Amino acid sequence: MTSTTRAALVTGSSRGIGLGIALELAHNGFNIALNARADNDELEAAARAVAELGVSVVKTVGDVADLARHEALLEHAEAAIGPLTTLVNNAGVSVLNRGDLLEASEESYDRCMAVNAKAVFFLSQAFARRLVARDREDDCFYSLINVTSANAVSVATPRAEYCASKAAAAMISKTFAVRLGEENIAVYDVQPGLIETDMTKTVKGTYQRRIDEEGLTLFPRLGQPVEMGRIVATLATGGLPYTTGQTISADAGMLVSRF
Repeated sequence: MTSTTRAALVTGSSRGIGLGIALELAHNGFNIALNARADNDELEAAARAVAELGVSVVKTVGDVADLARHEALLEHAEAAIGPLTTLVNNAGVSVLNRGDLLEASEESYDRCMAVNAKAVFFLSQAFARRLVARDREDDCFYSLINVTSANAVSVATPRAEYCASKAAAAMISKTFAVRLGEENIAVYDVQPGLIETDMTKTVKGTYQRRIDEEGLTLFPRLGQPVEMGRIVATLATGGLPYTTGQTISADAGMLVSRF
């Protein structure tokens, strides 16, 4: 057992994959800083659910795309739940409109890049600077975990700008892994496939038919947020020792090459 209190900031954690991650980390004894753009009923319900697991929880409200807020988010989190040992960059947005990439707008492209890539880079940078600058316990596992997407490597032309932003985030994961290795800070890229969330509910039926009729995924179902949470908790607790820079394809084998 580590003598250090483990604490994690999970961005975009009022619902969906982010909340699933926060709950599983709490199950593993992490104090949790939840994050959302607004302090609303959804975030309050998430905070209650985490607190019921017997850990400390704080709401850190702010848009991760607002880079000027990053230090305040980290400071608020650490003041409430202790020095952070893990950052999970989970917050993300989809395209403004699905359609022909020849019609994709600059507004949609910039939005995807701002939240899905730029915010990941600079919040990771701010978190890493804090870790590197302070004394750390030898018996504690420190980690930076980015939740990107199977679309970091697999093309979906109706969401081309989203794909581009997630590919950028995947490379950000690799660059931070290389830089932070000498600091004994592990970095991972979790790439979910078809997960049942609000983001996918409008196309759930389409994907389930493709799963049933075409074998789109090797496991014949969509994934659940709690499963993404278990993957992240495994990584954040050092469950894959002597690893860093890895991509975890959490996609039920969807991207396995077949012929």
